Amino acid sequence: MHLLIVEDDPRLGRVLTRLFTDDRHVVDLAVSGQEALDLMDVCPGVDALLLDVGLPDLDGFEVCRRLRARGSAVPVLMLTARDAVPDRVAGLDAGADDYMVKPFAYEELSARVRALGRRDHIAREAVLRVGDIELDERRRLVSVDRQPLALSQREFALLECLLRHPDQVLSREQLLDHAWPMGVAVTLNSVDAYISFVRRKLGASGSHLQTVRGMGYRLAS
Repeated sequence: MHLLIVEDDPRLGRVLTRLFTDDRHVVDLAVSGQEALDLMDVCPGVDALLLDVGLPDLDGFEVCRRLRARGSAVPVLMLTARDAVPDRVAGLDAGADDYMVKPFAYEELSARVRALGRRDHIAREAVLRVGDIELDERRRLVSVDRQPLALSQREFALLECLLRHPDQVLSREQLLDHAWPMGVAVTLNSVDAYISFVRRKLGASGSHLQTVRGMGYRLAS
């Protein structure tokens, strides 16, 4: 994988670069938020971003928001010393895919990076469609019958997963793994609740989103 590490602590930046390089990853290192954004402009092949929250210029939350506003879908794993729930929520709401609190074991960090790589391994089509439901993954836009639809980050992730597997039954566990970061305490009932939110927002087109009793959910074409 091609990784971009954004870390202003010189020692930690060197250590992470060495460890991931030893694991046969291609690694670039940025020491500020603006440098990270500039590198993303010239390195479109980055597979994952390891993003420190406490940066000297733009914080990690703002960097992530700007990347998502540009339409970047690169997986982002935030690294931070802040372990309060509101900080973790802020990171996820900014568009991060996962969140780790310092200090951490490299083995766990490496495993989470590999998980992000597996999650992003499916070839990403520019626009996904089922019926009159359309999702533009790069621009993070959803429309129904060409009318824009406002979805939260979790709702968007669930609908994207279902659109990528039309007519297939996906278990609640599969949907949870796709839409929620590793390490976040969430129950399977949360998947049911968010599916209900998505179905309601889809209006009449919500009939495509079917419950398969005892198995999970399916987006019928």
